[in-house]
Amino acid sequence: MQAFRIWDVNQKIFYLRNNQLVAGYLQGPNTKLEEKIDVVPIEPHTMFLGIHGGKLCLACVKSGDEIKLKLEAVNITDLNQNREQDKRFAFIRSDNGPTTSFESAACPGWFLCTSLEADQPVGLTNKPTESIKVTKFYFQQD
Repeated sequence: MQAFRIWDVNQKIFYLRNNQLVAGYLQGPNTKLEEKIDVVPIEPHTMFLGIHGGKLCLACVKSGDEIKLKLEAVNITDLNQNREQDKRFAFIRSDNGPTTSFESAACPGWFLCTSLEADQPVGLTNKPTESIKVTKFYFQQD
């Protein structure tokens, strides 16, 4: 498992608020709230993503007609790429110059995103080019 820093192209950092992953501008003493992303690579460009030492994992979940990003309390090192039920935790990393985007392996065409507004939940979008969502991130090994 490797730890990475992640922030969107508008410099919003990921942090946890009320058990929800949000992106905002952290300054001063609040910078210690930054969540590092824990990564377990499973094949070239595909990885499991988690936080809190891999104890909470990012998952793409279908709920009725909606597709949402959820944090699930599973240990990232217990996940297995060959188990169908673990596919919701897998993301495909695409690098484009200095930025990276993450597409859900379970929900093709859905990308990790932040809102233009600060302190809003990190989510998923199927319109990655729409200007109201940010799908490009800086992703740097910690």
